[in-house]
Amino acid sequence: MSTPAAHSEKVYPRFRLGARIEHFVLMISFTILGVTGLPQKYATLPFCQWLIGAMGGIEMVRLVHRAAAVILVLGSFYHILTSAYRLFVKHERMRMLPDKKDLQDLIDTVRYNLGFTHERPKMAKFNFGEKFEYWAVVWGTLIMAITGFILWNPIAFAAFLPGQLIPAAKAAHGGEALLAILAIIIWHMYNVHIKHFNPSMFTGNLPRHQMEEEHALELERLESGGAPWPELELPVLQKRLRPFIVVAVISTIIVLGIVYWAVTFEETAIETIPRVTREIFVPVE
Repeated sequence: MSTPAAHSEKVYPRFRLGARIEHFVLMISFTILGVTGLPQKYATLPFCQWLIGAMGGIEMVRLVHRAAAVILVLGSFYHILTSAYRLFVKHERMRMLPDKKDLQDLIDTVRYNLGFTHERPKMAKFNFGEKFEYWAVVWGTLIMAITGFILWNPIAFAAFLPGQLIPAAKAAHGGEALLAILAIIIWHMYNVHIKHFNPSMFTGNLPRHQMEEEHALELERLESGGAPWPELELPVLQKRLRPFIVVAVISTIIVLGIVYWAVTFEETAIETIPRVTREIFVPVE
């Protein structure tokens, strides 16, 4: 049961609204991909067959799966744009890049958990675990997008590359999907919901005791008067923003064209094989 002190505990800014929206889109698209993808991977299991039927049949499941995949790809591109904005317009430091301190923090965390030291390592805004999880999402999304495109367009793909790559893509797609889902359930859910509830992706803020435990260096920086994120004077922002908008608009048009080409590149087997509307077997009377 929460105490009055818990309600009055000071909170510190952690995620901007844009980052929280990105996380929400990723969470929804990933969940839909998992719910519609795993039953296809294990389609011989009775429960998966029931689940596919409950969701409207295999055609509907594939349609929803592919729609969620498009949303994931577009969300990933939007993340690239926002990262480029922070880097080239606001000149923010790329805090998600691994560095030597992450390795030392990992060693010190293991030592602390085993009782060899009584002092937690002081970590920055993004600790080694969060960086590992972030780049795992980047790597996994890239693998899923490439293999998913191959599986979406197998006939056209086999026309210019060896057909053996199609079952290889299927194995990689399903294996990476299973790995990602298990990582979310075991690693992510434990760290942000079971060990303690981390509200920062919903509220944008993190309580002081969690900041002190997982981001002590960032806490010290904020309490010493540091700004959560750099702010630019309007003339400087406008000067840097103009060329960025041009590049962003052109890039968006190109990516939307590529996505449209990818999803209409080839008719699926469902579309190319005529539907059977008559009785195939009629018993002799």
